[in-house]
Amino acid sequence: MVNEAKYIQHNPQTHEGSEGLASLFKRLSKTEPRVNMVRGFEDGDFVFAHMEYDFKTRKICFEVFRFEDGQAVEHWDNIQERQGPNSSGRTMVDGPTEATDHALTEVNRRFVRSFVELVFVQGQLERLQEFVNESDYAEHNSQRGDGVDALKSALVAKDGRRRQTGYRRVHRVLAEGDFVLCVSEGELGGVHTAFYDLYRVANGKIVEHWDTIEKVAPRAEWKNDNGKF
Repeated sequence: MVNEAKYIQHNPQTHEGSEGLASLFKRLSKTEPRVNMVRGFEDGDFVFAHMEYDFKTRKICFEVFRFEDGQAVEHWDNIQERQGPNSSGRTMVDGPTEATDHALTEVNRRFVRSFVELVFVQGQLERLQEFVNESDYAEHNSQRGDGVDALKSALVAKDGRRRQTGYRRVHRVLAEGDFVLCVSEGELGGVHTAFYDLYRVANGKIVEHWDTIEKVAPRAEWKNDNGKF
């Protein structure tokens, strides 16, 4: 399933190629790992999955693979400790798992890219309700609950000024049907950070959101030269 000769690893904590894979699997085998693929999608040469891991501690991860000739040749991921449930009782992984509305894949991809670039990167918070369903928005981030008001309160301070979202650049937007994964780079608390946001779109609006947020290791700690993104 993996072309070891071509395999490009973007997890900064893992060595390149077959050496890195062997080392990773050896390390994980000592933790009696349990793996649950919650949802998985296909976008051309890419497969992206929402995973739940138990490697001594429980973690939530988005995995992205690029395939050539039926073999994985490139890999990205974003891992966070499992938290929650949030104030609405939702976990980081529950909710719908099967993609629908496949004919709208490209429409939804463009829609979510515009949302993240305009609202999170450019900070046009006044446009939030153009993109998010006001009456039906399910939130899986452990720090806030359902509804567009909860999302808005996370982005706008009590004095009405917009908070710094930390998003600086969108790197990749993958989609299948009503599910869209947006991979972004930025800062959180002054720390270089990767943001992976999975959205579900229905009737032209965002109705559900899952995410993982991970600190990007300092360059001096990287075990390969490929970069996180």
